[in-house]
Amino acid sequence: MSSGASSETELSSETVTYVEKACAYITRNGSELLVFEGPEHDGLQVPKGTIEAGEEPRAAVLREIAEESGLGAVGEVKHLTTDVWTRRRSPPKRYVRHFFHAPVHEPRDEWTHTVTGEGSENGLEFDFSWVELPAHSEFALALDDYTQLLA
Repeated sequence: MSSGASSETELSSETVTYVEKACAYITRNGSELLVFEGPEHDGLQVPKGTIEAGEEPRAAVLREIAEESGLGAVGEVKHLTTDVWTRRRSPPKRYVRHFFHAPVHEPRDEWTHTVTGEGSENGLEFDFSWVELPAHSEFALALDDYTQLLA
C-alpha cells in the first residue's frame, strides 16, 4: 500500500470540519490592493471572515469589509471564485473560501482601524495600506491565491 493510500484512509476516519469564509480583494485605481498585517498570522492579509449561519457570502463580505477596515462604501462587489483550502490536516479543517472584488475610492494611503463585530478579533487594531498589483508578497493563509484575477 502506498503512503498516499494510507494517508487517505487516516483522513477518512476523522470528521472534516468545513468553515465558510468571505474574502475581500478591495482595489483602488485598479492598480492597488488593500492589505493589513494582523495579529496571529505572519504576512499580509485582506479583509475576510466567517460567514454566519443563514448569511449569504456577498452579505458576509460587505459586513467583513466594514468590521475589519471601517470602509462603508465600496463599488459593485463581484464574485471572483470559490475554493476549498485546507487549514489543518489533523483534525481536518477546511475553509470554503468565497473571494470577491470590490473597488473603492479611498483617499487615505494608510490607516489604523479597530475591528468591530461579534467575532474574536473585536477590539484588535489592523494597520491598513495599499500594495501595487500584481502583488509579489506572500500573504498569510494563502489569501493571495487569486490576486491574478484582478488584472
